This record gives sequence, structure tokens and C-alpha cells, in this order.
Amino acid sequence: MKPERQYRIERDLLGEKAIPADAYYGIHTARAAENFQISGRRTNINMIMAVVLVKKAAAMAHRKLKHAEPKVVEAVIAACEDILEGKFNDQFIVDAFQGGAGTSTNMNANEVIANRAIELLGGVKGDYSVVHPLNHVNCCQSTNDVYPTAMRIAAIKLLRPLSEAFAQLQTALQEKENELADVIRLGRTQLMDALPMMAGQGFGAYARAVARDRWRLYKVEERLREINIGGTAIGTGMNASVKYVFMVTDILQDITGLGLARSEYPMDNTQNMDVFVEVSGLLKAAAVNLMKISNDLRLLASGPAGGLGEMKLPAVQAGSSIMPGKVNPVIPEMVGQLALKIISNDAAITGAAMNGQLELNAFSPLIAEALLESLELMTKAVALFERKCIRGIEANKKRCLENVEKSSALATALVHHLGYDMASDIAKKAWQQGRTVRQVAEDEGLLPPELLDRILNPLQVTKPGIPGR
Repeated sequence: MKPERQYRIERDLLGEKAIPADAYYGIHTARAAENFQISGRRTNINMIMAVVLVKKAAAMAHRKLKHAEPKVVEAVIAACEDILEGKFNDQFIVDAFQGGAGTSTNMNANEVIANRAIELLGGVKGDYSVVHPLNHVNCCQSTNDVYPTAMRIAAIKLLRPLSEAFAQLQTALQEKENELADVIRLGRTQLMDALPMMAGQGFGAYARAVARDRWRLYKVEERLREINIGGTAIGTGMNASVKYVFMVTDILQDITGLGLARSEYPMDNTQNMDVFVEVSGLLKAAAVNLMKISNDLRLLASGPAGGLGEMKLPAVQAGSSIMPGKVNPVIPEMVGQLALKIISNDAAITGAAMNGQLELNAFSPLIAEALLESLELMTKAVALFERKCIRGIEANKKRCLENVEKSSALATALVHHLGYDMASDIAKKAWQQGRTVRQVAEDEGLLPPELLDRILNPLQVTKPGIPGR
């Protein structure tokens, strides 16, 4: 038989509430958990950890400035360190979607830190005369400077591995470019036959698109480094000493290892969320490229017998519950869905950012949740795309060459020598008669055979210049 759960009574301006005696969160968190039963998704753990880093830096500044009893400050710092080690993840229970511009998440952190500090000092959880969530843990702070600062820290910490994942994808695409440099395939424009190309050239184009994404995401970190901690409620810095404002920023630099800088105008960073729209916009641009590449690979691998069948994607799982032997391009499909999710998150971030009013944006929890989700999802998807798809791609050289030879697109190489109209007539006859351009051109006898060989050499038409010269 389960022992009956014990409760403690906590009080706030609304009255009393019973809180589980073993809980590290308190009354503010409990009310928020009841008020925002929305998604079943708790606040992103990366956001929680960033908030706790801010709390730790603040406590370290208070220690230097002697703003509280040394034992209290040391306990708060120790409690933050315990949380940062992942020991209390289950105590952060507030839904990701919440009103209050992040106040519920901030209070959740304040209460868990306070109660862990109380416990470390030998007290009983809920006895805030020992360590107070607001008077001690939240000293010289407001949700409105803690939350935006934590958003930036969390985003930077997730941007870095994403940039590295794109670097690995770029490398894999470049290696595939070299590997398939001697494989000729038919190019397509508007899904119709176009000029021949080297299969490696297609991967080279992908690599360059990914390289731009990598660089853009690497550089955007610079805009995230400016933080408003010390600005308190609206950016004026009321209730935070000047010494604290400078010191807490320096400490945050040290404990995060990030190039953070104090905002010269904290009111701007408190109310304006455009930097997160910028980051999200770059994620959207990267998603567009990922969608394009994944769709191309699905087309090139289609069939294989009844489609293009020019590329072979790695088989990672059986494709059908009813059709034996079917293997689907599930990794590119996953990447495509991820791209759509990120684009939809970008729309949410854009809407939330532009709907802030006056000195604060009340929709910052939506921005944080959507942006951090996009960063996490894209990092995982890019890594899987590179490892489970790109590196294992093979070319069906025979099929590629057959499609080139069967296509009337090679008639383009004859334009300079015969003129557009005559070349077009040869292409039309080749298509109608089910023959190759070479065969029709030979029958027409318009060019010497040795010149025709040079002009219609598929390898020559993949390079700049006039074929046959």
C-alpha cells in the first residue's frame, strides 16, 4: 500500500495552497501548472538551464558584493550547480505555453533553487525565512531581464552544434561531389530533360547551398550575444546596483564560455524580439535548402524501375507492410517534414515577435519554445541526413548513361553548328522515332562523323564552351 502523500501549506497574495511536501517547486509554480494545462510539453530544458545559469551568475555577483549572508549565497550557488547537473529536471513542471512573459518559468527556477538551498542548509522545504525565492534567488532581477538573457544563452548553445552539423553535411556533400565526378547524368529543368551534367556537379551545388547556411548560422551568434541582464523590469535597471549590472555580465561570460556583452540600451533587448526572428529566418532559409536537396534525392532515386532510378539511397528499413521488397526514401522524407516544421515555427516566431506591446513582449515563451525546438530538431535531422543518407548514396551509372543517350537534349550541342531550327528538327525526329540524337544526325549526314563524335561527346557538353571546338 502506497504511503499517503504529505503536503505543506504555502501562501501568496491570492491565499493558501497545499504543495507536496517533497516538491522543490512552490506555490507560484503550482498555480502556473494548473493554469497552463495546454500542451503537456514542459518548458524546454535548455531554457531552464539557461535561466539557472543566470541565477548562478547573479548569486556569484551577490557574493562578491556582499548582498546577503555568505551561507545563503553559497547555498544558492550550490543549488544551481545541482540543477545544472540535471538532478532536478522533474521539478520544472510549467507548460511551455504560458502567459506572463516567462514569469512562471522564472518563478519555477526561483522556487526550486530556494528549496534546494534550504535543504542544503538543513532547513525544511517551504521555510522561506531561510532562503527566499524572491528576496535571495531573484535579488536584483526581474523575469524581464532574466528570461530574454536566458533565451539568448540557450539559443547560442544550440546554434553551435547546429553549425557544426552543417559543416559535416557540407563535407559529406563535397566528398560525394568528388566521388561522382566521372558519372554523367541527365540534367533536368522544370522536371523535363535538359543538358547532361556530371552527377558530382549536382552534389557540388548542394554543398555550396549548405555552406551558405553554415556561415549564416555561425555569424548570427553575434547578434545574440548582447544581453539585458541588470535591466530588471523594463530596462531602466531599477533595484539593481551599477556594480551588480557590470559584474553579473562578466560572471556570465566566465561561466558560460560565451562572448556575452552588456546591452548599452537594455530597454531595447527587454522589449524587442527581432533578433530571434533573424535567427529563425536563417533556420527557415536552411530548411528551404534541406527540403530542396531531400526532394531532389527522392526524385533521382525514384522507381527504381518505374522512375528515374539514377541514384541509390541507403536502405535503412523495409518500406511497406504489404509490398515485399519495397524500400522507401524515409530519411529524405523525414528531412522534408522537419523543414516544414521549422518553416511553421518561423511563422509563429514572427507573429509572436511583432505582437509585443510597449515595454515587454508577453509572447516570449512561444518564441523561446519554437526557436529552441527548431534548433534542436534541425541539428538532429541534419546529422541523420548526413550519416544515414548522403554518405551512403551510390550512382546507378548504367541508368544514368542510358537516360542521357535516350534524351533528345543532346541536340542542344548541335545548335552552334546547324542552327536552332535544324537542331530542333533532329531532336523532334529522335523523340518521334525512339532513336538517339546521334543516330538521326548521322542519317541526315549534315556533319562529318568525326566532328559529330566530338560534338555529341556527353563529357564535353558538361563543360563551358562550344562542343566540337
